[in-house]
Amino acid sequence: MKLGKILTASAIAIGIAFSTPAFSAAVNITKKIESVTVQHGGKSVKIMRNQNQKNTVNPAFAKTSRKCPPFCIQPSALAPGVETIGELEVINYLKMINDGDESILVVDSRTPDWAAKGTIPGAVNLPWTKLNPAKGADPISIGEIMEGSFNAMNLEGLWDYSKAKTLVMFCNGMWCGQSPNNIKNLLKFGYPAHKIKWYRGGMQDWEILGLSTAKAVN
Repeated sequence: MKLGKILTASAIAIGIAFSTPAFSAAVNITKKIESVTVQHGGKSVKIMRNQNQKNTVNPAFAKTSRKCPPFCIQPSALAPGVETIGELEVINYLKMINDGDESILVVDSRTPDWAAKGTIPGAVNLPWTKLNPAKGADPISIGEIMEGSFNAMNLEGLWDYSKAKTLVMFCNGMWCGQSPNNIKNLLKFGYPAHKIKWYRGGMQDWEILGLSTAKAVN
C-alpha cells in the first residue's frame, strides 16, 4: 500500500491509529488522541495541546499584517501533485517516524532566527536558503542534502528518487514563503511531487492550536 493511501484527511482513520483507552487531559488533540510521543534531538518529546484554557497565542504569531511582498498569502494548492495537509496528518507522519518508518522526514524550512522561536517536535531545520541557488547554495552542498538527508541517489549526474524520502515541509504559516520556496526548488531538481507534503498552516496554526513546540535541531 502506498504511503499516500495510508494517510487521509479523515479524523476517524487517524483516531483509530492513535486511540487510547482513557483521557486525563482536559484539552485533547482529538476525542481519541490525548498526546503523541515523538523523537526530537535524540529525546522523547510528547506532543499535546496547552492545558491552560485561558492561554493565548505566542506573541511571535499574533501579528495579523506583515508587508507583502515578501509575506504574502500563499495559495491552498502550491503545485500539481504536492498534497496540502493539516495538523492531524503532520502528527500522524511524526508518529510513523517514531514507530520506525525511515522513509519520512518532517522539515522546518525556516531560517535559524525563526526556528529558534520553537519548532514542531520531530522536525529537522533545513533553511530554505540551503536549497536555493539564487541565495548562494552551490550544487555540491545541495547534492549533500539530497543524498544525506533526503536519501536520493546521484547516478552519474542524474538523480534517482525511487528511494527518496517523503518530505513533510512547513514554515511560519499561510503568509510564509520559505517552505514554498524549498518545495518549488525541489520540484525544479526533479523531486517527485507525490513525495512532498505541505503543511500550509505551519507554526502559525500549530501555535494557535496550543500544540507543543521544541528547540530546533539541524
